[in-house]
Amino acid sequence: LNNSRLHSFTKMKLKEDLNPLLLLLFHLMVWIYTFITFLPSYVLSWVSRSNEGFLGSEEERAKRAKARSVLGRPEGPYRAVSATKRLLTSLHPGVDTLDKMFEYAATKFPHRDCLGTREVICEEDERQSNGKVFKKVVLGEYRWLSYKEVLTAASQLGSGLASLGQRPKNNIAMFCETRAEWIIAAQACFMYNFRRKSSVSVYGPSAYMTAILIEVPRLQHIIVVDNTPTSWPGFPRGISVHNMAAVEKLGAKPENGKLCGIPLPSDIAVIMYTSGSTGIPKGVMISHSNIIAGITGMAERIPNLCEEDTYIGYLPLAHVLELSAELVCVSHGCRIGYSSPQTLADQSTKIKKGSKGDTSVLQPTLMAAVPEIMDRIYKNVMTKVEEMNCVQRTLFILAYNYKLEQLAKGYSTPLCDKLVFKKVRSLLGGQTRVLLSGGAPLSAATQRFMNVCFCCPVGQGYGLTETCGAGTISELWDYSTGRVGGPLVCCEIKLKDWVEGGYRSTDKPHPRGEILVGGPNVTMGYYKNEAKNHEDFLVDENGQRWFCTGDIGEFQEDGCLKIIDRKKDLVKLQAGEYVSLGKVEAMLKNCSLVDNICAYANSDETYVIGFVVPNQKQLLTLADQYGIRGSLEDLCNNKAMEELVLKIITEAALAAQLERFEMPRKIRLSPDPWTPETGLVTDAFKLKRKELKTHYQDDIERMYGGK
Repeated sequence: LNNSRLHSFTKMKLKEDLNPLLLLLFHLMVWIYTFITFLPSYVLSWVSRSNEGFLGSEEERAKRAKARSVLGRPEGPYRAVSATKRLLTSLHPGVDTLDKMFEYAATKFPHRDCLGTREVICEEDERQSNGKVFKKVVLGEYRWLSYKEVLTAASQLGSGLASLGQRPKNNIAMFCETRAEWIIAAQACFMYNFRRKSSVSVYGPSAYMTAILIEVPRLQHIIVVDNTPTSWPGFPRGISVHNMAAVEKLGAKPENGKLCGIPLPSDIAVIMYTSGSTGIPKGVMISHSNIIAGITGMAERIPNLCEEDTYIGYLPLAHVLELSAELVCVSHGCRIGYSSPQTLADQSTKIKKGSKGDTSVLQPTLMAAVPEIMDRIYKNVMTKVEEMNCVQRTLFILAYNYKLEQLAKGYSTPLCDKLVFKKVRSLLGGQTRVLLSGGAPLSAATQRFMNVCFCCPVGQGYGLTETCGAGTISELWDYSTGRVGGPLVCCEIKLKDWVEGGYRSTDKPHPRGEILVGGPNVTMGYYKNEAKNHEDFLVDENGQRWFCTGDIGEFQEDGCLKIIDRKKDLVKLQAGEYVSLGKVEAMLKNCSLVDNICAYANSDETYVIGFVVPNQKQLLTLADQYGIRGSLEDLCNNKAMEELVLKIITEAALAAQLERFEMPRKIRLSPDPWTPETGLVTDAFKLKRKELKTHYQDDIERMYGGK
């Protein structure tokens, strides 16, 4: 890897000329600081190197082997260098089911904090200038349940459910947002061997449940998490509604305390639904042993993980990324404080101005995030940098570029961290030591920004619901961008030729093909969907299961995987060129004017079009520059604004070195953001292409019809 190539596109450029004396002063300070610290840092690095602790420059780290082809073939299978002889299946001997894992943690850390929730001090309505009313909250401190208390609550809830007639290996559905009660209910199901079917959270449960009752005629009991009324109008007779606390109280009775249905490692722990980004969500049957293997692989990539760590949980627990991350933390005695995207930071939409968001109060050391959230943080901070005066902005950029250079050499920058980046780092609480990114590709610019400004490594990972979220995670000491790391110690990966798309394991300089993941973390298949099971899952001659991901990857010299395409994202244009829609979107989302974008192409047409959610602030600024007036909706429907935005997007596409046929030729601006509530993106903010196509059908016809 060429070090200068890695950095050339991530360095910030100075927007304006600065007083040469001030610039000289800055460089003089850097030179003096470097001179003073050179000898101590050289000695320390020499000692570290002799103890095999020195990580080396970025170029040296990027070349260090992370995985190898165990058969020496370019297609693999590839395994982590520490697992070439045997894949790992569990963290602790004998701990082979999820109930045993939690009991192990509760025995080892009985009185340590486990699950934390902030109390709501008050709620109030805040009227905006446009007449809309937003609900704002003031939240207090976190209140904690210990590991012992969580185990007791889960045991009592499971016992209570059993006394209501729930039987082992029978399904129990869960509709709940990410919160402590979710994990308590999950542990109850694990202990009593109830098959838990997870779905996304729902708001207004009465209306939602009434609508689906006709689909579940055997439903007898509904358990409500909060202390809400247990009699809802419109519910048919024969269905009982209980509070969760009442069911726990029922389970605490001595006559109901008998544990039955102890799970086996091969029993189904959860039926988890895929995000539905490419069609109808599929129920994935995940066994206890699958999850145990997956979290074993993930935990190995997080150095020094221990009971002193604090994790902030806010992503949907109904999806595999958040569930796996939280179970990794539980297995090591960490504490988990709950949050939501609306209350995460001081500036979050639901936090009353002047009060503190969840990260400020919790100060987490560990955090998982989807790229959409990191991109928002990056763009918001960079917008604030643009608003600084000339001196402040230039000093920030000089410090940013200086730190980039030092990171490339393998050195830290404590002075810059303290004087320049402390305020930015405080956005996530100021104590974050590991950020894990998954769910979609993370842009190089955003990854570099998080490395520099939040003073911590970003572990970019790759996994699917069908592999328990486990596949790869980059080593935290590897700061290279655009890659997802080597295989985890619980699985192996091989490449399968996709001739139609032009990807083969014999390709030079790197083998390419469809990614197949094999190992104990590969799940049992889809629930009641044999046709897809035969299509997507394989069993080799050794009895090992493999999942065909549909993603296209390439293995680089050091054993790192790079995701380069996706079968379902590849569209062949009328002239024969193949366009990767995901690649186009990833490149253009770096444009400050773009909050979100969906590229679309029809095989009967010769060009790509796009639907764009513009950044409101940037769009209003652009309109002001050209004297165009109107509301956000008016601007998005303005033909002149559409052309101006398209021109800027085209410039961004050229800078990203997209081919001409990959660049959107026409666009539609959307005034409304795409949120999970709109049904246009998943809970992890992945695009739902089918729904987006339906939503913008009239615009598609206009853009391709030349109207």
